[in-house]
Amino acid sequence: MKHHYATTFLLLLLAHLGSAQEISLDPVTVTSSLVEKRASQTGRNIAVIKGEYFQQLPVHSIDDLLRYVPGVEIQARGPQGSQSDIILRGGTFQQVLVILDGIRLNDPNTGHFNSYIPISPAEIDRIEVLKGASSALYGSDAVGGVIHVISKTFAARLSGNAEEPVQKTQVNGGISAGEYGLLNANVGAFVQRNKLAISGGYLSNNASGVQQRGIKGYFHNNTASLSLSYAISPNWNIALRSAYDHRDFAAQNFYTVLKSDTASEKVKMSWNQVRVAYQKNKTAFSIDGGYKSVQDTYLFNPHSIANSSKSRLWQGLATLQQGLAARTNLIAGVNFQQRNIASNDRGNHTLNQLAPFLSVVQNIGEHFTVTPSVRIDWRESIGTEASPQINLSYKKASWQLRASAGKTIRDADFTERFNNYAKTLVTGGSVGNPDLKAERSFSYEAGADWFLTSNAASQLKVSATFFQRRQKDLIDYVTTPYAQMPRKENLSPTGTFGLALNIAEVNTTGFELDIQSANTISDHQKLLFNAGLTWLDSDNKSNIQSFYLSSHAKFLANFSAIYQVSGFSLSLNGLYKKRAEREASAIEAVISKNYFLLNARAEYAFLNRQLGIFIQADNAFDKQYSDVLGSVMPGRWVMGGARFNFSR
Repeated sequence: MKHHYATTFLLLLLAHLGSAQEISLDPVTVTSSLVEKRASQTGRNIAVIKGEYFQQLPVHSIDDLLRYVPGVEIQARGPQGSQSDIILRGGTFQQVLVILDGIRLNDPNTGHFNSYIPISPAEIDRIEVLKGASSALYGSDAVGGVIHVISKTFAARLSGNAEEPVQKTQVNGGISAGEYGLLNANVGAFVQRNKLAISGGYLSNNASGVQQRGIKGYFHNNTASLSLSYAISPNWNIALRSAYDHRDFAAQNFYTVLKSDTASEKVKMSWNQVRVAYQKNKTAFSIDGGYKSVQDTYLFNPHSIANSSKSRLWQGLATLQQGLAARTNLIAGVNFQQRNIASNDRGNHTLNQLAPFLSVVQNIGEHFTVTPSVRIDWRESIGTEASPQINLSYKKASWQLRASAGKTIRDADFTERFNNYAKTLVTGGSVGNPDLKAERSFSYEAGADWFLTSNAASQLKVSATFFQRRQKDLIDYVTTPYAQMPRKENLSPTGTFGLALNIAEVNTTGFELDIQSANTISDHQKLLFNAGLTWLDSDNKSNIQSFYLSSHAKFLANFSAIYQVSGFSLSLNGLYKKRAEREASAIEAVISKNYFLLNARAEYAFLNRQLGIFIQADNAFDKQYSDVLGSVMPGRWVMGGARFNFSR
């Protein structure tokens, strides 16, 4: 309990001190309605993180960066991009939708791959985190919220006006080395010349790793991406993106609590995306296409046959934004998805989906905005589902009042439906269920934001939100003996299995408190700060013991801070979690009641902060902890390196 009070005190103290000017407390966002507008006009709780924070904070991968965003819970299985589950508002890891430049990334095979975001950090303009129900615009999986990564090229304002030339060049990178054979590199560039913008980058994280029970916790995680945007004419532009993501890592007890589990896994992803857009006066139209291919190879131990699965996601998105009047905007569109998988343990399957959607952004008077939306999802062999939602916002002076209510859905992925179906003999483990129904929920929330700006150098924003989500037919794995299994064709009579079932009606109630401050203390001193406190209570009506539904934190506090004085800077990331205790005696694994984690980085920069050298300690207090039962995370890990950042 003392950690709880210490963390809360630290968050409130730092919030009162303030931070640097790079943070925007009321940024322009697109995630909540597809129409660009201030966050304070959306009626939603949205956190925006600038891509440049990746170089400034003690993080190594995008899921590391998300881990310290207010209200985002990351359940890490392995370090530095190996694998993490993303949780928002007490949902499961499948209930968060991840989007890259408007196109969904969630993998058809399993939600465990959703944190593999195929973009180098140097290409990221910003990440918008929308908390709460969002199926009316984005469809299945947007239950707990949406993570929207927006790149510099797709966000670039291209200019064909010779009288107002746009010329930007940004080049940055870094290298670090440390204990356990750590060697990381990150490099990238963004260049814009009037009509053309190009960016690219490469991220590589590698280590021989900490010794585990039967294997070292090694990882070799690499992401390379390239994109461009070109203004064909004053009204038309085209944007392209291509990326390759390859992760090779130790996966001991990532998915089981068996002593014989000394697993390793390789995940290879390719991503290609194209956008053609038109804009003139009050009309904007775009067509997006995307193709994602993922090859997953999972080896349970050296004596087993590897599970090999290749999933593909084809999708198209057409969107029309039309200004109907001075205070009215219409958004209409249609989304097509084809998901398929070819697997030696899940079989071969294809699922098609088509979904039209409609949204209206209506300003009433000077201060009030109402946004009703509806989406109708047709899924092959599953049926048709409507998801309505309404957002309300009242913004006046330094206050915003907001509210939202809507329906959300989530379809089972291929692992939940077909895991272990194609194997000759299954002696135990999780087994899919093709008869699973879609999860359905109704969510509502109400909140307020307070903006305090005493001058251009001193800003503070405090956001408070109460929310509730009523869910039914939630999917999870339940321990089931052979005699009770609905299908026994390839199952061992002596085995015990985890069967995927629609088991639960769960009511989740929560409260969020987010704090952002921006303050230039003096000409040479700045302090940047973000913090979040989240209280959650989930009432499971089924009283059935299952694997994932009760794994979220009951209380979560996370923060990040950067203090700069002349050429010196100190950056901190921290989190405190309180959750349900669990244990697996066979492998001597435990989920503790709580833990506090702190990462620290000290840097000295010169040449107008263009070059810097740093030393960093991950898990500085050497806390022994796990987010997922059996997946032990590393203790203190010390490293050092250098970075550069040139722009003009």
